[in-house]
Amino acid sequence: MNYQVEAFFDKATFTMTYIVFDDISKDAIIIDPVWDYDPAASKTSRESVEKVISFVQEKVLKIHYILETHAHADHLTGAAELKKFFPDAKIGIGKNITTVQEVFSDIYNIKDFNTSGVQFDVLLDEKTELVAGSIKLKTIFTPGHTPACSSYLIDNLLFTGDALFMPDYGTGRCDFPAGSAKDLYNSIHEKIYKLPDETIFYTGHDYMPNGRELKYKSTIGESKKNNIQLKEETTEDEFIQFREARDATLNAPRLLLPSIQVNIDAGHLPLEEENGVSYLKIPIRAEDN
Repeated sequence: MNYQVEAFFDKATFTMTYIVFDDISKDAIIIDPVWDYDPAASKTSRESVEKVISFVQEKVLKIHYILETHAHADHLTGAAELKKFFPDAKIGIGKNITTVQEVFSDIYNIKDFNTSGVQFDVLLDEKTELVAGSIKLKTIFTPGHTPACSSYLIDNLLFTGDALFMPDYGTGRCDFPAGSAKDLYNSIHEKIYKLPDETIFYTGHDYMPNGRELKYKSTIGESKKNNIQLKEETTEDEFIQFREARDATLNAPRLLLPSIQVNIDAGHLPLEEENGVSYLKIPIRAEDN
């Protein structure tokens, strides 16, 4: 099957959104959509969502699923906004999202938050193939960046989210709560790198290192040979040592705290209060005296 992929790049968060579709049947899925958010004004906009909608309408596609590779820490998901336009589409994520919900509902002290994953229409499992019309998708659990990360394999196309980036950038960070460099090594080295070398993978972000142009796809063979952080011959100890040392130098993502509490709720804002306004909770970490 010769599937087509349309890519959208959000400059503000360096995020890639993908539409995978069959141009004959018009069946399609959306992966990792963005809902624009200005933290200074605490204001959302549909600029990124509308680009996706326009393409879907132009191609007359039928959206079966809106899939998340994980609960993103650097942007709000546009899944719930897109579902307003495509009400028959189901929002899906790996079933281990419940672990992330448990961790962050505690961090945000959201006592009545349901951590069963019920906010999503579909909780994906490695054992079950997802069928979207003529599109067949396999879920591969690839934890490490978060404990609930999944990669999606459609024919010879792999969507890796924040697990594996372009070879000149490396891999995702592992210092978020319940993240694990050891788990990420195994996800990439023992799962992703076991796929055929000609498999084409699409990254969740591109940060354009050294000022190069945007790139968001490569092959498994290329990454095994040239990934600057994790080659095929890289040992587990070497990767863990590198990843943990590097992560210790990184700042938290700019939209971490707003994003996570929306994304573990499938892209829904907190319920409006009596004045008709939704409010995000931001924990304050006071400096020790």
